[in-house]
Amino acid sequence: MKMNVAQKLIMDHLVSGDMEPGTEIGLKIDQTLTQDATGTMVMLELEAMGVDQAKTEASAQYVDHNLIQSDHRNPDDHLFLRSAAKRFGLYYSRPGNGVSHPVHMQKLCKPGRTLLGSDSHTCANGCMGMLAMGAGGIDVAMAIAGEPFYVKMPQVWGVKLTGKLPDWVSAKDVILEMLRRHDVKGGVGKIIEYYGPGLKDLSAMDRHVIANMGAELGATATVFPSDKEVKRFLKQQGREEDWQEISADKGATYDLHDEIDLSSLEPMIAKPSSPGNVVPVSEIAGEPIYQSYIGSSANPGYRDFAIAAEIVKGKYIANGVSFDINPSSRQTLTQLVDGGHIASLLSAGGRLHQAGCNGCIGMGQAPASGRNSLRTTPRNFPGRSGTKEDSVFLCSPETAAASALTGVITDPRTLEMSYPTIKEAKVDFDKEQGMLEEPISPAEGINVELEKGPNISSIPQLSPLEDSFEVPVLLKMGDNISTDEILAGGSRVLPYRSNLQKISTFTFEIVDDTYYERAMKQKDEGGHAVVGGYNYGQGSSREHAALAPRFLGLKAVVVKDFARIHLQNLINFGVLPVQFVDESDYEKIEAGDVLEFDNVRDKIQNDNEFEIGLKGKDEKIRVRHSLTSRHLDIILAGGVINWIKNKQQESGV
Repeated sequence: MKMNVAQKLIMDHLVSGDMEPGTEIGLKIDQTLTQDATGTMVMLELEAMGVDQAKTEASAQYVDHNLIQSDHRNPDDHLFLRSAAKRFGLYYSRPGNGVSHPVHMQKLCKPGRTLLGSDSHTCANGCMGMLAMGAGGIDVAMAIAGEPFYVKMPQVWGVKLTGKLPDWVSAKDVILEMLRRHDVKGGVGKIIEYYGPGLKDLSAMDRHVIANMGAELGATATVFPSDKEVKRFLKQQGREEDWQEISADKGATYDLHDEIDLSSLEPMIAKPSSPGNVVPVSEIAGEPIYQSYIGSSANPGYRDFAIAAEIVKGKYIANGVSFDINPSSRQTLTQLVDGGHIASLLSAGGRLHQAGCNGCIGMGQAPASGRNSLRTTPRNFPGRSGTKEDSVFLCSPETAAASALTGVITDPRTLEMSYPTIKEAKVDFDKEQGMLEEPISPAEGINVELEKGPNISSIPQLSPLEDSFEVPVLLKMGDNISTDEILAGGSRVLPYRSNLQKISTFTFEIVDDTYYERAMKQKDEGGHAVVGGYNYGQGSSREHAALAPRFLGLKAVVVKDFARIHLQNLINFGVLPVQFVDESDYEKIEAGDVLEFDNVRDKIQNDNEFEIGLKGKDEKIRVRHSLTSRHLDIILAGGVINWIKNKQQESGV
């Protein structure tokens, strides 16, 4: 059988199931990635499961989200995470070392390996010939413990790249073009594999940009071949021995096809408030801006900052514009300093921030209300920036820098200058010394005590699924509800990622700020349900978006369809996820209606379709689920932690 790259990676790691699209497969996981906003819960889950040491080839805990130390909470979490890394045998990336995805690419990624991360943009490392996927934290905890990762076998979508990017057009415009064509659901149930002659002029970091925002397409993963460019990148990082060639067999086929002529592309931009709301920059040129933001995991490479520096060099940004520079890694920052680019950015009026996620996740740099912010970040969901009434556009570094100079959205091709040439920078490893701490030995780790500050609370016991229950619909929502809207990020919320009781108070506040109080009142009266439209739970992998509503009594979610990672997170915490069989039934349910679930434990095991009642309306709504037998066991047990404990009791462990 002639296989493409994605099929080869899956075949090499397949431990259960058949490679038939839509059927569940189990995959061996070689590496894991956790960050501080999700990793605190992962470490508590490892403790709850009684794990001694990581069973993976390499697992890393990064501190990149919760960097603002306005009180004790974040630094306490950093101490906890460092102690947990020692206890469980993980690498520990210190605050200021940078965003997990580019740092992992620089230091630990290996072609041919699988990578599972508790961050939806883990898919970025698919640029290196890896099968890299985002997942909920507890799935990553299971992988660290040596368990397979289960996912429905995706279709493989081949995207052939031809031609060469013209001046003023870069990798960000490639992925924005994909989003323009296919929107935020286009990649659901698919692995996107890029191939073709257009690859030869795309650097490893260019490919990172494209792979990163595969998450915004809803894709399970994005993969590139491991070729000479990947080898060159690893050599630059002093890891050439980690390279292996991985390419599609001649004559390999794909389930779906697309093609992009790179030479035909122009600068693109995603308008508020969706990454799929993409138009050419020229179409909206002239709109005034408040902020221009360079950096994030979606544009993390040296050239992404250097090109912006060369564009503004010797000039000054427009009055009233905040020009925010967010280095993606310590390595990239030191390279930019050595190359004189930081001086150019600062001299032009730039504001330099520490290496980390920062404003991308709403941790500082929030824009003014109602003012336009141009960002090289991957997402512009409502309120994600930290400003409730925000207006965020996604664009390339070229467009962001050009617009900073003019004060309005600007097609960079209209600048009266030649397109800058960026020379590759050398890596000075001495300047990163000690920023990535290596795991200690298992013999030492077993004696490490977890350092828990007052903001860290244990995961509460979750009850099994009841056989029959009646629950009111506390919220009825529309399409594309993101995890940012279910549970916001930002400096108010993220410091409570290790404190479930407190973080639950922010649940659904962007959708309805009365939800928390109403859910708490209903919690002791039997819980509640929510109803949504298409693509429910898109965006971040944050499992708190499932766990916090569950803590508040959420028992069932009824929608038209789910985003992949959030669906798994709901299952992992024992929330029943069902979809309308007839989508017109969505119109029959109103907020406040009471849903009747009768004999539900038997129903979900005997059939994937069943009826729920609308109390007092003499109506029945037919719903379906896509739960595997393993999912059913987890749901019935009340979540993964209960399921694991039950298995341990049955085996006498």
